[in-house]
Amino acid sequence: MPQIFRIGPYLIYFWSNEGVPCEPVHVHIALGTPTNQATKVWITKSGKCLVANNNSKIPNKTLRTITQILEARSAEIVEKWKGYFGEIYYYC
Repeated sequence: MPQIFRIGPYLIYFWSNEGVPCEPVHVHIALGTPTNQATKVWITKSGKCLVANNNSKIPNKTLRTITQILEARSAEIVEKWKGYFGEIYYYC
């Protein structure tokens, strides 16, 4: 799992295998270590975030803070996605 960065105790990362064709750009968020039940957040073409699910059960206030940070760093996330997967698609 490519780690992008941490926000406090939360790990922000990509799965290594995002399907064929590759899924739209998104990140997974987990407390501590990566898990297949992590929270998933889509990054839109405009750099905003859409929470696909909150499987990690991150408290709402914390998740809002995390998504604000993700939006502020969305260009970095998109660049890392493109560098890792070689292509970019957006959910919207």
